[in-house]
Formats: sequence, structure tokens, C-alpha cells
Amino acid sequence: MALNLPLLNTLLILLSLSTTITTSLPSPSPVTSHQGSPPYLWPLPAEFTSGEETLSVDPSLSLTVAGNGGGSPILRAAFDRYMGMIFKHAYNRASSLLTRIRFLSMVEYDITSLKIIVHSDSEELQLGVDESYTLMVSKKNELSIVAAATIEVCVSLCSHTFDSLLISLLACVFQANTVYGALRGLETFSQLCAFDYLTKSVQIYKAPWFIQDTPRFQYRGLLIDTSRHFLPVDVIKQITESMSYAKLNVLHWHIVDEQSFPFETPTYPNLWKGAYSRWERYTVEDASEIVRFAKMRGINVMAELDVPGHAESWGTGYPDLWPSPSCREPLDVTKNFTFDVISGILADMRKIFPFEFFHLGGDEVNTDCWKNTTHVKEWLHGRNFTSKDAYKYFVLRAQQIAISKNWTPVNWEETFSSFGKDLDPRTVVQNWLVSDICQKAVAKGFRCIFSNQGYWYLDHLDVPWDEVYNTEPLNGIHDPSQQKLVIGGEVCMWGETADTSVVLQTIWPRAAAAAERMWSTREAVSKGNITLTALPRLHYFRCLLNNRGVPAAPVDNWYARRPPSGPGSCYAQ
Repeated sequence: MALNLPLLNTLLILLSLSTTITTSLPSPSPVTSHQGSPPYLWPLPAEFTSGEETLSVDPSLSLTVAGNGGGSPILRAAFDRYMGMIFKHAYNRASSLLTRIRFLSMVEYDITSLKIIVHSDSEELQLGVDESYTLMVSKKNELSIVAAATIEVCVSLCSHTFDSLLISLLACVFQANTVYGALRGLETFSQLCAFDYLTKSVQIYKAPWFIQDTPRFQYRGLLIDTSRHFLPVDVIKQITESMSYAKLNVLHWHIVDEQSFPFETPTYPNLWKGAYSRWERYTVEDASEIVRFAKMRGINVMAELDVPGHAESWGTGYPDLWPSPSCREPLDVTKNFTFDVISGILADMRKIFPFEFFHLGGDEVNTDCWKNTTHVKEWLHGRNFTSKDAYKYFVLRAQQIAISKNWTPVNWEETFSSFGKDLDPRTVVQNWLVSDICQKAVAKGFRCIFSNQGYWYLDHLDVPWDEVYNTEPLNGIHDPSQQKLVIGGEVCMWGETADTSVVLQTIWPRAAAAAERMWSTREAVSKGNITLTALPRLHYFRCLLNNRGVPAAPVDNWYARRPPSGPGSCYAQ
């Protein structure tokens, strides 16, 4: 049975006896105390209702699971992780059961259990996995997170009296689809919970809550660059963890580039001689651990091997990959050895990265030195190729290698602009340079990822949060069938001027502005005055990041990652 939101609204009103239902969050700054401080959700859910009650949450909150996927270790780990965040000010959860028994007659909590129902037992994480969820928080000690697109209400509900209505609602079965939807619901639940310093307890304000949520785009990415500056594994994990707070779901790992090759490839072990130092490298085990860590948070890892340009570092270990000592990139297009190496790297990476997409780069290829290298020039002449033809030949051959490894190729937009009609039709085009490239790509039937550098390149430190927030991936695309080909977007944290010391405060909070654009409905994020509808919530989310140990910079900085200019509250930046 499809969701009947008006009926559920009525039931929630009955539950709370005298509740005001609202469909938007209040706009004043949350720098107030006690229950005048409402929860500010980020990103904004697709549909929700709330009331005017304040509920207390038991520090020994128990987890009840059901459904085929209820026993997932991903779900159990996430519950433990979020309980640590929600109750970090409360007494130790390990001793909470004893304490609860000891003081049971003194304290009664409104919410004592969290019920999560996951219908599917599949933990496969690929593009388009169902991340929807339904979250209901009521006064009757009942709370449910449901990872599902639909909810079934008992068909006999309408014939009951008020008391039976209440019982029937609480007894209804909530359907669920995937554990990854449950993860998104847990994040929202954690944002509803606020620690009250006066009572030293966790409260949920504006209850009862009913939230039905689903992402607008299936691909919501963040690029990190570990070639320009090496990022330790623990830092990559911290970035990945913080992505889950904003419901981003793809970590685009730009691992190598012309400056360094820090990645271990067992088939061609000398490649990582191109690392900056022997301490700035990623082992196979490191990469596998990052992929495992990300999956536990519902995040895919898309690796990138940028060819034929941006590859000078490859020749440190294998000089034959350079056309000549004076022509070190693009890679030598004439040699089968070049493509053998690419195939070997991809074979090694396929054992590590299960995500269906693999990024092959293809951007900023300057072929001038090919024309000035004798054997390459002769090769071009023998095939009646221009240097542009050779560029196309290289990209298409690399695509076929990736496809042979059961990967879908992703390329930067220059490949589409230069020879789009020749690209494999499965190609995903990633925009970065030209504002209307997604319009052109989807018109030709290609899928597209929006990453326009003018707004969603985080290394552009002078782009304010509101320009990031107002950037719309579907601008100029009106045909619904073409809109579906824009699978999402990505903010890019290029590493030329960012290393471990500043990377997180450069990513956040501006990445969150794009994250809401990619998750929430277009209508919700495009209407009204965002200074009133979005900015207070973004202030609150930045402080939530800080409280969770993420060094997000002040929202209103005129220059990203700059520290505050003077004393003041986190909530009044």
C-alpha cells in the first residue's frame, strides 16, 4: 500500500493528543537554551512532520531489529557508532543497564528502544542502492527507522476507536529495503537527539516526528586527491566518516597523478617508486581497509587512474612509459607495454574496488611532445593519425580494458568534447570545465556527473557557501528522460594547496551545501530566502561536525578554511 501521508499526519496528531504539525524547520538561530533549541536537520528530508513535544531518550537505548537484513553487522556497528555520538555526554553505556535498574523507580524515559526493520539481507553496495528510509518518533516509547520507499498501514485502521487506533499504529509492520537506508535513517535520528546540559539527558524536541526520506540523486560524491599531497589512511577515514554525516555516498579517490604514484600495484611493483617518499604510500591492505571502512558507512569508493595525461610519475619506475626523457607525458601511445601496464593496474585494483564505476581521467591532455618525438611521430604517420586521433585511440583502448574488467568507464568532459560520438555508450561523462556539458552529454544519451569547477571545486577558496548551495545540476535540462541521465554530482577537493593540516576545514562546511542540493528535493532547496531557510541549519550542522571532531571552518568565511576573526559562539558565525 502506498504511503498515505495525510492519514499518518492524523495519526500522529492523535498520538500527541494536542500537537501542531509543521512541514518546515524554524529559521531563528539555535543559540538558545533548553527546549527553545529545535533540531536542525541537514540535509533536509524529502517529507516530514513534527510537533511541539519534548521527549527524553534512555541512555541505555536498546536496539530491536527485524526483517531479513536486521542481523546485518553493518547495522549493529552503525548503531554502536551512533550511540557513542548521541550519548557521549551521558554516563558510560557499559554501566547504563545496572544504573537503569538501580534508578528505575526514579527515572522514566519516553524512548527506551530503537526498532529498525531491514527487509533485504543483501549488503551489495552499488550505484542506485535503495537509501530511502522512514523514521517515526512518538511519545509512546516507540521509535522506528524503516529503510523503505513504502509503508504499509493496517487496512482495518479506519474502523477502530481512538484507543484501538493508537494500538494499531504501534503494531503496524514497517517495511524496509536495505541496510544502507537504515544508515541514513540513523544519521537523521542522531541529529534529532540533543544533549540538555541542565538535565544532563538527551532530548528530542518538536516530537512526534514522522520522516519519509529518499535521495534526489543516486550519485553524491566527494573527490580527494592523494597525489598532490599524500593523505594518511586515518585522514581518509576521517573524511569518509564525515561524508556519512551529510549523506554523501561516493568517495572519488584520485590516487595518482603526474606528481606522485603512491599506490601499490603488485603486477608492476616499481610504479610506486614514483611516490614522494617510501613513507607516503598505500599498500593493497591500506586500500582494502579504506573500501571496507567506507562500505560500513554506505559509501562507495571510485578509484581513478588518469590517462594518458597526468601520468609523469609512472615513468619513475618504468621509464619506457615515457615517450622520451624530455617527453614524459602523455604516456607513450605507441607501445603495447603502456596498455599492458594499464591492464595490470586495473586487474590489481579490481580485486580491491568493487564499485561498478572506474574513472579513467582523460583531461588536460597536451599532445605537443608526441609530435616532436621521433618514434611517436613515425607511428602517427604510419597510421595516418593526427595527435588528436592518437588521444582518442588511447582513451578508447583504455576504456575497453576497463570494460573487460567489468567496470563502467568514467571520463572527464574533454573526452566527450573531443570525440563524444566515439566513446563507448556506457561512458559516464564528468563535468568540470564547461557549464553546459551535462546538457550536451545527456542530449547524446550519456550519463553525466555534475562537478562544475566554478562552484563545486573546494580548492577554489573564494566561492561562498550560498553559491555552492544555489548551483543546480539540472539547469537547462528540461526533458525528464534526460534529467534522469544526470546521475548526480560531486564536490572536488583537489590537493595542490591542501594537505592533512587543512583538508577537512577546506571540505567542510561547503561540501555540505552541495550535499543538501544533491539529497533534498529541488523544490525544498530552491524556494524561499536561503538566508532564512538554509543558513541557520548549516550553522548548526557545522557545529555538529565540530562536536563530532571534524574541524569544519566557519560557514560565513569570505575565504574558505579561514579561522574565526574573533570570539563568538559556534552557532553565531
